[in-house]
Amino acid sequence: MDKFIISGPCKIKGQVIVSGSKNASLPILASSILFDKPVEIKNLPDVKDIDTMLNLLRSLGLNIKKNKKKKSVIITKSKKINTIASYSLVKTMRAGILVLGPMLAKYKKAITSLPGGCLIGARPVNYHLKSLKKLGMKYYIKKGYIYANVKNNLTGAEIKFPKISVGATENLIIASCLAVGRTILKNCAIEPEIKDLTNFLTKAGAKIKWTGKRRVQIDGVKSLNEISYNVMGDRIECGTFCVAATLTAGDLNIKGFNPKLIRTELNMLRKIGARIITKKNQIFIKGTKNLKNLKNVITKEYPAFPTDLQAQFMVLLCKANGRSSIKENIFENRFMHVAELRRLGAKITIKKNIAIIEGKTKFEGAELMSSDLRASVALVLAAIVAKGKSKINRIYHLDRGYEQLENKLKKIGVKIKRTSK
Repeated sequence: MDKFIISGPCKIKGQVIVSGSKNASLPILASSILFDKPVEIKNLPDVKDIDTMLNLLRSLGLNIKKNKKKKSVIITKSKKINTIASYSLVKTMRAGILVLGPMLAKYKKAITSLPGGCLIGARPVNYHLKSLKKLGMKYYIKKGYIYANVKNNLTGAEIKFPKISVGATENLIIASCLAVGRTILKNCAIEPEIKDLTNFLTKAGAKIKWTGKRRVQIDGVKSLNEISYNVMGDRIECGTFCVAATLTAGDLNIKGFNPKLIRTELNMLRKIGARIITKKNQIFIKGTKNLKNLKNVITKEYPAFPTDLQAQFMVLLCKANGRSSIKENIFENRFMHVAELRRLGAKITIKKNIAIIEGKTKFEGAELMSSDLRASVALVLAAIVAKGKSKINRIYHLDRGYEQLENKLKKIGVKIKRTSK
């Protein structure tokens, strides 16, 4: 099993190019089920979750032609379609549930395994199921599988999500594209990755219109057109590199991402002490040795501070002057990295869903264990500024969402190597 060996402390300097967005690619790939005509998707990140989704689409009967050099795939429909999404493919990835909506919309039936992914909270699929039911889906759950069908076609409806859910918003937008009539979704998630999905579908001929901040209207169409589409850059990877530069008092030029999409995070980094200049699809960021603490950081739905950057910011605040606090409002198990950060010397106290972080931590290298995708990269960041050698085990979590992270880090001054010994 692969692990990272990192020798610190390191200073980050140079240029890094942000990979395509995993969280935008997955729903776009799932929506390819709707098409009769070829779909080309470009700027795909080379990460495990994308491979898993492509294998899932293959298992459903789609033809996948992958061009690794161009980071693109061409997806075409085959004559033989399978409507069973098996546990073996869905167990490692939360986004597996996203094939349910398009399969119902296109083929009127689906058998889908309940999904897996990181162990960061319950993340129930009930919002997906209750909402699809309002479009006409009938279902039951047996032995870990959702057995679903629709009599004729999915039919448009007005649906208000009881809680903002990224996955349920994506599933319903995709399914509604081929539904009969008009669907209105209220209390939607509005992450940039969702806007990327609606841009993709609209360019393919779907009739999607945002009619309010969290309200979207979809008029069903009979079919979608052939399309070639470039996926947006990865917001969380970009934010992670911004934290890395700030943390190491570094000097980094980050290319390939629209800085307007992470205004909240950049403003927080400015408060901590980073000097930031933004241009179109470019961020110039310089860190400082005199980092300021932040009180009352709260994770919330976009456009507020994202839960997917909480662990990375926690590492940064360990090095700040004074006491900081982070309240985790999205997932109940998202402090699993804290125990490992303590092994490096962090002084962090957990009270329910609030982490209290004592600043000026002098991290010392240690052997560590990854627990989930974002926790993994937080441990990498801490090891970069720790004195001595750190070994980070179970980095397969990290490989699910970060493309060639060690190669990118090596190029900007990090002493890191991957080993299976």
